Amino acid sequence: MKNVFDNSNWIWYTDSPVSDSYGDFFDSISYTAGNVNIHISCDGDYSLYVNGKFVNSNQYGDFEHYKIYDTIDITDFLIEGKNNIYILVWHLGIDSSRYKAATAGLIYTVECNGKELANSSYNTLSRENPNYKSNYNKVITGQLGQSFLYDATKTITTKLNNSFIVDKTCNMFPRPVKKLLFLKEKEIKIIENSGNHYIIDLEEETVGLPVLRFETTSPQKILVAWGEHIVDGKVRRKIGGRDFSFEYIAKAGYNSFNNYMLRLGCRYLEIFSEENISIDYIGVIPQVYPLNVIDKDIKNPLDKKIYDASVNTLKLCIMEHYVDTPWREQCLYAFDSRNQMLCGYNAFKDKNKDYARANLLLISKDNRDDNILSITYPSGGNLAIPSFSLYYFLSVNEYMNATNDYLLGCEVFDKLNSVINVFIKNIHNGLFKNFVGKDYWHFYDWSDYMTSPIGQKGADTDLMINCLLVLALENFKNISEKIGKDFIYQSIIDDLKFKIKEVFFSKESGLFSMLPGKEQYTELGNSVAVLANIPTEDESKFIAQKLATGELNECSLSMKCFKYDALLKVDKNYRVNVIDEIRNIYKPMLDIGCTTVWEVVEGQSAFDNAGSLCHGWSSIPVMYL
Repeated sequence: MKNVFDNSNWIWYTDSPVSDSYGDFFDSISYTAGNVNIHISCDGDYSLYVNGKFVNSNQYGDFEHYKIYDTIDITDFLIEGKNNIYILVWHLGIDSSRYKAATAGLIYTVECNGKELANSSYNTLSRENPNYKSNYNKVITGQLGQSFLYDATKTITTKLNNSFIVDKTCNMFPRPVKKLLFLKEKEIKIIENSGNHYIIDLEEETVGLPVLRFETTSPQKILVAWGEHIVDGKVRRKIGGRDFSFEYIAKAGYNSFNNYMLRLGCRYLEIFSEENISIDYIGVIPQVYPLNVIDKDIKNPLDKKIYDASVNTLKLCIMEHYVDTPWREQCLYAFDSRNQMLCGYNAFKDKNKDYARANLLLISKDNRDDNILSITYPSGGNLAIPSFSLYYFLSVNEYMNATNDYLLGCEVFDKLNSVINVFIKNIHNGLFKNFVGKDYWHFYDWSDYMTSPIGQKGADTDLMINCLLVLALENFKNISEKIGKDFIYQSIIDDLKFKIKEVFFSKESGLFSMLPGKEQYTELGNSVAVLANIPTEDESKFIAQKLATGELNECSLSMKCFKYDALLKVDKNYRVNVIDEIRNIYKPMLDIGCTTVWEVVEGQSAFDNAGSLCHGWSSIPVMYL
């Protein structure tokens, strides 16, 4: 099969690339008739222009061994005769939780009905972009990566040169999901205008690309901050080591600027200028993934409002892949996306099948040295949350149950097998022994007893990881049966269940403790034990009573699905308790005007004022309402 890049080269504008750098690349084609596509991929992100008009942007997050290219129809932007193509590429170059640093590069092929019209090569003219400050490396957060500084006062004096051929070997694959849609500019409301300080309200949580249009009598530096809420009359720009802002140096006169690569998740923008400016428009171009939402007939007005806010959150947390929160991280996690997929099977037509599949496949391309899964995908760091590797087994099996797409199980089977074997090898004296080292975070929930500091040694073993290992093995068994693979771990499941009951169950309390011999009775731990079929039927009924009356240490929003599933597994009549709790938890968010659901019930004040107000993992009311 022909590779669309057989006659194209990876190129860059210099043979000495630096991090956080911007390259301009120029080509031209002659056009008479027919449909013309450009196949394009880069390291970092890109913006594509044809004949001076913006066409599209945004590279799919990927790995060098699983490199994604876009195919974009540019026919509508062409004229008869010569047509100019311009590509701006942003090379990030620094590891983050959503980018794995690799060699700078751009590759493209322009073709018309199978005939190649242009290819990236030595002959592609290029230069360092004169306006974006290269090697600036201003970090927003360790998850989001870098921000930018754009200088509109700079005139173009850099000469165009032939490009450098880059020694870059990638396995190329077509984009597995649709491109995001660009909507019309979001309507804004200026709620603060005091000379050189402005606050703009987008009037709802929004995900989009920044736009600046304003006039100034003299050159000056503008700083734009963004956030989800207002504190003491300001957007909270700096939180810990985070800095939610970008910078723009304005030229005298009218300024018009779009950045099509840095995506903001926010409700408010705050502008600091050195002198007064006259604002025409400062806001965002919303970007959304094309989804078909199922119209649910929910009679109770409060339930309908909670449901709609949860679905809206899901929509805002769908970008090139699932993201946990658009504001602070924009990362794909195995657990967060599990909740998002389950909700999507209920909320979206066709169960959003292709999108869920692409995410599960991307996760399988992760390649840590220890063979468990990284914390995010792609990830430039070494951190892993071991429990999240186990949730991946649930996600794959649930996807196959929802879609009957058993081929996905075949495609990721080797990855599942390698991951489960790492866990099995760490079973000692009948229980899983926790991994030790600075690259492991023993996290289960944002609640008491359920997390250890990042990189610090936790308990040798605990209830959660062993119950999750049982669930992962049970789901792996179901996956194996569906695709005709032998399952050889039944005895391990049986032994684990026996040992968990023996070590963690207290006959006196009738409950499971997080640690052996302790009185750490949590909703999450006992719920997962019930779902793993470890207690007897009568013991499960007793645990369900405790869950329903709120007597156990409460779990956070994202983990409520395990509590609710455990209750409904024991007795469907607990649906009343489930719905009542959902109403009690989510109503306060809506009462203060939120259009999305929060990361945790504390809202923005959580995590030293870094709590997210739009978090996909908390959209679980979609599964129950």
